Amino acid sequence: MKEQGRKLFQIFWTFFKISPVSFGGGYAMIPLIEKEINEKKKWLTRDDMTEVFALSQTVPGGVGVNSAAFIGHRISGIKGALTAVAGVSLPTFLIVLALGLSYFFVQGHPKLEAAFVSIRVTIIAIILYAAIKIAKTAIVDKITFFIMTAGVPALFFIHPFIVIFIGGLIGIVLTFFKKRPYTGANSKQYKQEDASKNPDNYMWGAGI
Repeated sequence: MKEQGRKLFQIFWTFFKISPVSFGGGYAMIPLIEKEINEKKKWLTRDDMTEVFALSQTVPGGVGVNSAAFIGHRISGIKGALTAVAGVSLPTFLIVLALGLSYFFVQGHPKLEAAFVSIRVTIIAIILYAAIKIAKTAIVDKITFFIMTAGVPALFFIHPFIVIFIGGLIGIVLTFFKKRPYTGANSKQYKQEDASKNPDNYMWGAGI
């Protein structure tokens, strides 16, 4: 019980520290979450983190809160999920409450407006950094690169949920074809080789 309580406190404190410094929302949180959970705590692998961030964007809600819930659940079950969500949400709630009460006293102040302009520009850099970090583990071959390059412009015209749904369908279809053994002219040669040692003998589509 003491060990579990210590782990839950660590989860809470980790997300409690991340939340107040993550200007720009959930996407700006991604680099900090990965650094704390993967690099420092070693609670999850980089591949696990990529899966968590992908899942976090396929369900309703903010990416930061969703990521905290998934990560907390993987570390310590339902209690971990609730603890992580509490840790990531509490600082933001308190900060928003304080800003809401003080906004009427500082709105329109030129120095404050200038600060927010600079912060918004900085957030763009943070989001791009997060995208690059995720791309290193998410883009593993030509197919995933194609999905990424096609998905980015599609987001300007199609709802993100539809883009994610289509991407998932493409992955399912390609995986189905990839697992089918090649049956071309040299099929006997392919059957004799161990597919697990030679994954190139499996095709992405007919004749490939």
